[in-house]
Amino acid sequence: MELIGILSPMSIMLCFLGVLIGIIFGSIPGMTATMAIAIFLPITYALDMIDSIGLLIGLYVGGISGGLVPAILLNIPGTPSSLCTTFDGYPMTQNGQGEKALKVGITASVIGGLLSLTILYFFAPLLASVAIDFSSVEKFLIIIFALTIIASISKGSLLVGMFSGILGVFISLIGTFADNNEMRLIPPGLEDQLVYGFSLLPVLIGLFAIGQMLIEAEEGMKPATHQNIELNKGEKSKFKFRVFKNQIVNLCRSSVLGTFIGILPGVGGSAASITAYSQAKSFSKKPGNFGKGEPEGLIASESANNGLTGGALIPLLSLGIPGDSTTAILIGAFLLQGIEVGPLFIPTNPDLWSGIIFALILANIVMFALMFFSIRYFAKIVYIPKYIIFPIIIVMCAVGSYAINNGVMFDVWTLLLFGLAGYIFMKIGIQIPPFLIGFILGAQCEKYFIDSLKGSGGDLTIFFTNGPVAIGLWVLIIAALAYAIFDNLRSKKNETREAA
Repeated sequence: MELIGILSPMSIMLCFLGVLIGIIFGSIPGMTATMAIAIFLPITYALDMIDSIGLLIGLYVGGISGGLVPAILLNIPGTPSSLCTTFDGYPMTQNGQGEKALKVGITASVIGGLLSLTILYFFAPLLASVAIDFSSVEKFLIIIFALTIIASISKGSLLVGMFSGILGVFISLIGTFADNNEMRLIPPGLEDQLVYGFSLLPVLIGLFAIGQMLIEAEEGMKPATHQNIELNKGEKSKFKFRVFKNQIVNLCRSSVLGTFIGILPGVGGSAASITAYSQAKSFSKKPGNFGKGEPEGLIASESANNGLTGGALIPLLSLGIPGDSTTAILIGAFLLQGIEVGPLFIPTNPDLWSGIIFALILANIVMFALMFFSIRYFAKIVYIPKYIIFPIIIVMCAVGSYAINNGVMFDVWTLLLFGLAGYIFMKIGIQIPPFLIGFILGAQCEKYFIDSLKGSGGDLTIFFTNGPVAIGLWVLIIAALAYAIFDNLRSKKNETREAA
């Protein structure tokens, strides 16, 4: 089907706008693709689904790509997946090769994004076709597997991460119990406001936008110090495409690694970047140059970084599993439009599936064109004062939350409540991504659990005896938890060694 038959001129324009805004958010230290999507999510409620997908995909691709700007120029990763970009990008800037480093990273990003998109196009329908006949038992176990993400992304303390996720599940159960229409966990006097629980959108925006802005305000919002960076010093510092001449294997390997690590729920962008970077160093003919301004390392990091965009959408669209906080917010966009992601998503929404593919292609091309030819201007974004941007964002958040349910003031109070909660969570150590994933999946988990028990007459053994798929899912759940525990213990050992 032709591009213009799926994406309308409005969709294309919104995708272009989304990429531009996403780049700006990714380029400003402390602001991320997740925050950009959360802030602009209310706008999608008034849009057609195809149009809203164009905007959100643009924000997603632009936000991830924009993270390389502060990573290369200021040695500050704009996104977690830009961590390894600092290793060689910033030394290149110090050597007067800032523009070259930025253009190398941008080119690697678009190649990584398009390769991951190819894998998404072929792999997601295949996975969905396997899962389409799952019963409520398998669906319950898939959600339990998704909740093991919480163990994987728990940083610093596995127990705190698990507690954060359980707290999210607990909050998601506030409202009316679907099985008998009884109200539960509702504070006295709020029965009318919380009959359906907390609205997802104000919770998302509060946690990721308002909470982060409160932290930034406490730390001080002074603009980044201008370091009189010389982006291009001499003829040798100019970008030329022949820098990729011997990097085809590195590009493909890193992009595929980024994509498949993106498929694994909860592993995260930084893991993809680190894995690709270490592989590039292992196979390099000049590993000693890594960390000193070697373009090969920069190519590995950025191609893996953008490889995540397609990879993370595979479990989201085929199984309904959010791999991280950004894709969890994308679930919110589908729910706002009354669309449930999962095994039936692709066969029942062929136009929307095609729209997502075309939007990803368009977003990657637009990202490359915008950043490659205007990088000198985007480089100045890192110096925009946050005290100018944040008041605008707060107004947008409040108006969006108020309008999402046609003018419900309680949603604005929800925004402020969860904004304060996000601030307190960050101060006391409760982890926001596990909390959010628990909040999103909690009600679904309960529904499929009850449906499974109804079908088996209350027999709990149905979760273990429902066939090979159920057993396979239990194996995956146990393996994911075992890996999370092992990784947590290893991290603690490394911290102990570094302290010693």
